[in-house]
Amino acid sequence: MTAPKKLFIKTYGCQMNVYDSERMAEALGGQGYTEAKSADEADMILLNTCHIREKAAEKVYSELGRFKKLKAQKPDLKIGVAGCVAQAEGEEIMRRQPLVDLVVGPQSYHRLPEMEEKAQTGEKVLDTDFPEEDKFEQLKRRPKAKRGPAAFLTVQEGCDKFCAFCVVPYTRGAEVSRPADRILTEARDLVERGVREITLLGQNVNAYHGAGPNGDLTLAQLIWELDKVDGLERIRFTTSHPNDMMDDLIEAHGTCKKLMPYLHLPVQAGSDKILKRMNRSHTAESYLRLIERIRAARPDILISGDFIVGFPEETDEDFQATLDLVEEVKYGTAYSFKYSTRPGTPAAERPQVDPVEADDRLQRLQALLTRQQREIQDSMVGREVGVLFEKPGRLEGQMLGKSDYLHAVHVADCDRQIGDLARVRIVSSRTNSLAGELIE
Repeated sequence: MTAPKKLFIKTYGCQMNVYDSERMAEALGGQGYTEAKSADEADMILLNTCHIREKAAEKVYSELGRFKKLKAQKPDLKIGVAGCVAQAEGEEIMRRQPLVDLVVGPQSYHRLPEMEEKAQTGEKVLDTDFPEEDKFEQLKRRPKAKRGPAAFLTVQEGCDKFCAFCVVPYTRGAEVSRPADRILTEARDLVERGVREITLLGQNVNAYHGAGPNGDLTLAQLIWELDKVDGLERIRFTTSHPNDMMDDLIEAHGTCKKLMPYLHLPVQAGSDKILKRMNRSHTAESYLRLIERIRAARPDILISGDFIVGFPEETDEDFQATLDLVEEVKYGTAYSFKYSTRPGTPAAERPQVDPVEADDRLQRLQALLTRQQREIQDSMVGREVGVLFEKPGRLEGQMLGKSDYLHAVHVADCDRQIGDLARVRIVSSRTNSLAGELIE
């Protein structure tokens, strides 16, 4: 009997890349591949890359360089680069790193089985097209494994916003929404495989406008359809744009019990001047009023955000406006970064902020965000929350899960199993998690 081939995928970046990596593993499962725990034991290595952060491509080349010795020891080892760096760099990857056997963009990974077959013959394979066929439909034919209790489900890809700092419109393409019936079919399939919580993914997920039986559905309408799926207990979505936060979606946060009280709504900056230069198409005031409306619909909702500091031409006054906005919103969690140039984007050509000043601003912002996160975590002590258990904790008898608000929660002396939902009383707050006890 032939031993199964081993596949190792290293995933960088966003949740959509995590989803894509799972789909790539399923696609190659039909070729006889099973999961490898490390690159050393693999017959194929795939790097699923992200192009958002500074020097993303150089980090990929550095990672590939580490595989030279392994490739020399295992001449039959196949190495591939997928994702947004693959889309952006294309043939340059193979030119700079001859050990790479295949390069596949994020819209073409359903073609991996055919690409793998060609690579096995010694052919170098490149596919960074934006194909007309639906990659999700192609993947429906692949073998499917049992899943954990929480899963991602891509409903929308691409972006038409063209923020001045972002490469997504160039690497993921124009905005496209999947038909609602295909999303619902995939959701039911996930539930049958053990999933109880689904996070809907999109570069601008709340711009979703997928075809339904009587015309296009909004994201809120899609959520209400998912609400009817038996066995699906929790719904989340990410990442949203403030301009696409429609009235029916705000209302759904107040009325749909399966839609969790957590919203990631990036603002990026608090200065209207910087927001305009970013091409964000919203103001600080319109964002704050939007937060007010969302909290009026769901007072306990936890708000998460994204911030870029040191954007070209940002002054001390502009940065202070960001701090002021953060003070007013009070974020439960947030992601903050120092601006880094992305070649080919408009902001890359503008006067840059001194790196030392940008570092100082980032530290000040992160200190404020960390304080807010801790205050909100501390306020959870004594409250009862729902927890979906996802895995055993590090201690004997301990289980780890996520609360309604996406906090990590540890429960000691827990007799619940992976996939169980339970009511938990929070008893203490830790640096990045909460501790709770089961409510009998």
